[in-house]
Amino acid sequence: MAYFSSVIMDFILPFSVKKPLCRVGLRQPLLLMGSCFTEAVGAKLAERRFDALINPHGILYNPISLSEALTDYRENKKYGPKDIFQFNETWRSYKHHGKFSGTSADACINNINPLIEKAHGQIKKGGWLVITFGSAFIYRHKKTDQWVGNCHKIPSAEFDKELLSKEEIAAEWKKQIAALQKLNPALNIIFTVSPVRYVRDGLIENNRSKGILIDAAHTLVEQHDNCFYFPAYELVIDVLRDYRFYTEDMVHPNEAGVNYVWEKFVESFCDDKTKKFIEEYEPLLKGLQHRPFQEDTQAHKKFKADLVEKIKALDEKYL
Repeated sequence: MAYFSSVIMDFILPFSVKKPLCRVGLRQPLLLMGSCFTEAVGAKLAERRFDALINPHGILYNPISLSEALTDYRENKKYGPKDIFQFNETWRSYKHHGKFSGTSADACINNINPLIEKAHGQIKKGGWLVITFGSAFIYRHKKTDQWVGNCHKIPSAEFDKELLSKEEIAAEWKKQIAALQKLNPALNIIFTVSPVRYVRDGLIENNRSKGILIDAAHTLVEQHDNCFYFPAYELVIDVLRDYRFYTEDMVHPNEAGVNYVWEKFVESFCDDKTKKFIEEYEPLLKGLQHRPFQEDTQAHKKFKADLVEKIKALDEKYL
């Protein structure tokens, strides 16, 4: 018995996230782009009052499509009828997620252009760009000979599937980083790799893809002073390492898994003032998310009024 009481059991692999020299501040604008995991973490930022714009093109997985979307934002591109196509009675863009589709060409274009303009402004304001690479696999549309960000469930015979190399990704992003620095020299970039496994590609293929993405991200970080790496992939795959932290599909991290990564991001990448704000805002956020059975009671009205006053006081203190 004495033997076991003297043994410290540690069921999580020790891992410390390298802290960057510059940190994310509460009032700094952020543009987050990438896979569905980006949206999970981005929602955490938005809920806590960060100026966060999340996936203006919708979910994108491969590094080339992410870079092409950034080119649209830098140039404040205006999409027109020639940039979209019709399929199954709706108009769509190969560069965008399906949520931007419309029953008319104008509807589709009007879904796309306002967010490009907003993303252009977000980049120019300064702050941070957070890029989450999801997959090194990419699809080329045979007819137009162009990379696509979304196949929109069009028959696979119309596309060629290819695996990007580290060199292709690094070359594309070196050009993109240089162009972004010209537009906004103060912009910092965080690269990360999504821990979501793309089992449709196959587990072996997925691991090969993730390895390429990780290698490419580190190559870019090592060559640019304004670029940093956040190990979201490693935190889920190598630290948590348990299906308890996944949803029922055994692929996507569940709420507990996302929360763990979020806490590590705040701990390592946010400045002290921002961390203090988040700590004090957390109980107020739970109050905002509370849904009572009866909203018209005097008790609930008083609760809401007290909450508003507490938020105002916190704003005066930090914002």
